[in-house]
Amino acid sequence: MDELIDILDSEGKLTGKTAMKSVAHKEGLFHQTVHIWFYTQNGEILIQQRGKNKATFPLLWDVSVAGHIGAGESIEVSALREIEEEIGLQISAQELQKIGVFKSIQKHNDTLIDCEFHHTFLCELKVPIEQLTKQESEVEALDFILLDNLNKALTKSVLSKKYVPHDELYYETVTKAIQNRL
Repeated sequence: MDELIDILDSEGKLTGKTAMKSVAHKEGLFHQTVHIWFYTQNGEILIQQRGKNKATFPLLWDVSVAGHIGAGESIEVSALREIEEEIGLQISAQELQKIGVFKSIQKHNDTLIDCEFHHTFLCELKVPIEQLTKQESEVEALDFILLDNLNKALTKSVLSKKYVPHDELYYETVTKAIQNRL
């Protein structure tokens, strides 16, 4: 789905300009996204398998919930909206724990360049996975992976074949932050 988004400079500051998401991706314009990692007190991390029709990384496993921040939309409001859209869960902004902002540049091809700043949050999942409702157009499947197993998978060649290839520092920060909350 195309939507109007705010354009950032290469340092992550708002420029005052907006563009459609498709234009930002075509021209490699920096913009904001939200990433929300859900975890359980049992050391499980909720991961989503990206939809088979996604333009980037179809059917690879990724962050629990992610999405673009709409033009003029606050980061927290965007996070809450994406959570409800992608997994059908309503939470409060107070449940989100921001752990950082990560710059990411991925050139998929000449007409699809992701230049993003991921505002990344953790949130404890307090309901069974069966109570989640996946957004059919975005999410192929939801599953849990133990934190230890994710750490092992991220250090092997499995990463590029099974998981979205985020930066190593990104994954390290996320997994350490979850470990510190267990």
